[in-house]
Amino acid sequence: MSDSPPTSSSDRDATSDSKKAAARRRERSITAWLVGAVLLFALYTISRTPTVSEHPKDGGGITGPQLTPEMVPLVSGQEPLQVMFLKAGCPVCHTIPGIEGAQGREGPALRLGTTGPQRLADPKYKGKAQTVREYIVESIVNPGVYIVPGYPTHAMPRWYGQKLSAEALDQMAAYLEQLTEPSAAMP
Repeated sequence: MSDSPPTSSSDRDATSDSKKAAARRRERSITAWLVGAVLLFALYTISRTPTVSEHPKDGGGITGPQLTPEMVPLVSGQEPLQVMFLKAGCPVCHTIPGIEGAQGREGPALRLGTTGPQRLADPKYKGKAQTVREYIVESIVNPGVYIVPGYPTHAMPRWYGQKLSAEALDQMAAYLEQLTEPSAAMP
């Protein structure tokens, strides 16, 4: 026989709520750690980013170390969506609504529910995608097919498709295609 007093329903609810709150704190802590790790990696990479020579006799080429595929972990598609975007490094360059820490400025904001159809209709678009989801996958796997006006032509690494599984690509594209511009920004 136990010496502990019987627990009431309200005691069990309080314990359950306490456990849920602790789990949420752990999840937020892990997310914050991952965002911090990606940002530290980005800062490290930026500090070591090669510069483009402005002297014609130097060939105007890029010098120094560059981001390589080995520096980016494989994204399997089994991770939570937030972690997939973080592991892929997307928040470093892109603003992605709903993805914590994704406030990048080097690449376009990824509100592809609005901008995807516009890009597919752009006469400068030379890709093969027929849908926004296909466009998103194509933009990751072959980013040179369409460069969003106002952004550098070689900012997006050409090897990202090698670091994302088909499942990860599909899940990320499904998320991005439903993001739209805020209604206040629409004409």
